[in-house]
Amino acid sequence: MKICVYGAASPTIDKIYIQKVEAMGKEMAIRGHSLVFGGGGNGLMGAAARGVREAKGHITGVIPKFFEDESVEEICSFCDVLIKPDTMRERKQIMEDNSDAFIVVPGGIGTYEEFFEILTLKQLCRHNKPIAIYNIDGYYDELNSAMNSAIKKNFIRDNCSELFFVADDLDRLFKYIEQPVTEIRTVKELKDG
Repeated sequence: MKICVYGAASPTIDKIYIQKVEAMGKEMAIRGHSLVFGGGGNGLMGAAARGVREAKGHITGVIPKFFEDESVEEICSFCDVLIKPDTMRERKQIMEDNSDAFIVVPGGIGTYEEFFEILTLKQLCRHNKPIAIYNIDGYYDELNSAMNSAIKKNFIRDNCSELFFVADDLDRLFKYIEQPVTEIRTVKELKDG
C-alpha cells in the first residue's frame, strides 16, 4: 500500500514528535507499505522518510520546483523518486493520485489544509481511501473537539465523523489503514446542501 503522510516541515519542533514519526515511518515500511510525502527533509516530513528508509521502504517525494529555486525548505536527499511539479495544487493532486491511504501527523497551516482537502473530497465521494490522524501527545485534540462541535451544531453531518480515524497508538492507526475499504457512499448521505 502507498501511504501519503501529511505533516510539519519545521526543524524546530519538539523531539518527541520527531521520534514518534520516525518510528511510524519504520513501522510503515516493516508492514510493507511505501511512503508518498511532500519531499521535505526537515520536521516530520523528514522524520517519516528517515523511518521508512531505515526499514528499507520505498519513498516518493513530491515538492514544487519553487521550493528548490527559492530555498523554501530543505529537500529530502534520499527519495527513490522525487517529483517536482510547478505548483502546490499539482503537488497535492500527485500525492492524492499516487496514494492508497493518508496519515496526518502534527503540522501547521499546510498540513491542516491538506487534511481538510482530502477529507472534503472523501465527503464528496471523489475517493474512498482511509484517512487517519496520528494524534501524538494530544496534538489534534482541539481539532477533534472543533469537528465534534460543528457536528453538534449541524454544520457537519454526524456520519462524516466516520470518514476519518483519530488514534495516538500506532497499532490501532495501522489496523484502521489496513482494513478493507467499505463501500463508497453517495454525496447526499454525507453532505447537506
